[in-house]
Amino acid sequence: MAKRLAIVLTEGYADWECGLLMATARGDCGAETVILTPGGADVTSLGGVSIKSAGRAEDAAPADFDVLVLCGGTIWQSGEAPDLSAPVARFVSAGKPVAGICDATLALGRLGLLDDRAHTGNYRGQLPDVVPAYRGAALYRDQPQAVRDRAVITASGAAPVSFAREILGAIGLGSTELFDYLAMYGDEHRKAPA
Repeated sequence: MAKRLAIVLTEGYADWECGLLMATARGDCGAETVILTPGGADVTSLGGVSIKSAGRAEDAAPADFDVLVLCGGTIWQSGEAPDLSAPVARFVSAGKPVAGICDATLALGRLGLLDDRAHTGNYRGQLPDVVPAYRGAALYRDQPQAVRDRAVITASGAAPVSFAREILGAIGLGSTELFDYLAMYGDEHRKAPA
């Protein structure tokens, strides 16, 4: 049976953060990517791309999906941030991966998931500045790559490649060939030979 990824997009989601994951999962791995949104409303990205929702993010269930992915965007720092504590708790309880990139890591921090797991985010001070109850500073990894610890995956908004790699690996879709393919997207950050 094909793996299914629940991708949560919000109004003002960051176009680049889950695009590579969705294309690779679907095109290279034969997985199904399902777009869920808060309340089931259609959303528009920061870049102006309108997306039709396939359902309510609040209803995402681990029996239906292999991973719950929260895409970043401006909403997570605002008073309009959706409450996705119920679906996140269902996935964590079922032992299925939950992933957050960029400002979506704030949602995971608000739920206390980063207090006892290695994690990363946009920058070291963001979580304590935005999430007063955050207690995971000692486990913060100040690095450009995504971090996976006990089925929770985090990444900065500048790390969509390693974010995709960690998610695909967590749900059993990884291979040396696939990871080599994904690594190609980071090649532009290598220094050119002198």
